[in-house]
Amino acid sequence: LVGEFCQNDFGHVRVRYDDGTEEILHFFASRLKWSRWVYVELVPNEQVEALVRALLAAFDSFGGVPLACVFDNPKTVVISRQGGAIQWNDTFAQATLDYRFGPELCTPRRGQEKGSVKNLVGFVKNGFFKVRRFHDRADLDSQLAQWHHEVNEVRPCRATGVPPLARIADERRRLRPLPIPSAEYALRFPVRVGPTGWVTFHGVRYSMPAETIGISATLFLYRDRVRIMTDRHDVSHPRYPHNGVSTLPKHATSALAAVSGRRAELYYQRQRLLEVGPSAEAFLTELVHA
Repeated sequence: LVGEFCQNDFGHVRVRYDDGTEEILHFFASRLKWSRWVYVELVPNEQVEALVRALLAAFDSFGGVPLACVFDNPKTVVISRQGGAIQWNDTFAQATLDYRFGPELCTPRRGQEKGSVKNLVGFVKNGFFKVRRFHDRADLDSQLAQWHHEVNEVRPCRATGVPPLARIADERRRLRPLPIPSAEYALRFPVRVGPTGWVTFHGVRYSMPAETIGISATLFLYRDRVRIMTDRHDVSHPRYPHNGVSTLPKHATSALAAVSGRRAELYYQRQRLLEVGPSAEAFLTELVHA
């Protein structure tokens, strides 16, 4: 039915450029079932952030949010499934609530359902990647934008006999507007403040006030920044700080003030050095035994 659902899946393909270099590319593909409007985005991986951000970009391309989104049971969506009992990925589940769409999974061993979703990946591979030559990655990106125009606005769809453009206006009237602009959306992750006042997330360390040591927090992940919230504190950091560490000066001061006694202070400083990594541990080991 018009505006009812879109099909979604990840795919990957090996691309050989004109200079002989090769690259394995991951992509996310989404298609509105009724109009057959397609959106494809190259993604860095097949993890939950890549999935959610690409899906929101697809909603932007569609012109709104359908009632449901169908997936083929990826781990980024569903953690486990036993009969009708489904354990959803928490971060993905929050996105479904924020954008008010129903997630649907292909039924295991139902070839017709899985095939319809998997055919979308095959359509992208056979209709774009395997029939074109690419000078380099920039050329591939440019051709992908051109391909979107061709398959959505020019080329008739086999299933409907008309280009998706001829049907998308009717579909958009049934889609719902995005409650949150896609560029402003923050994914949510549970975290804990470490014993020396740091939150470590995806290999990056962010400082927190000494009063938060050992407590749970929620990390809001934006494209360019993070926001870490506890009951009493709201701390913002750049997402990609220099050398992978973001320290707010007031946090270092409060952490030292919370340490009582000379020996405790020395152990605190040592723990901070150890958190730098294996090289720091090796250095301290040699220093202690010198």
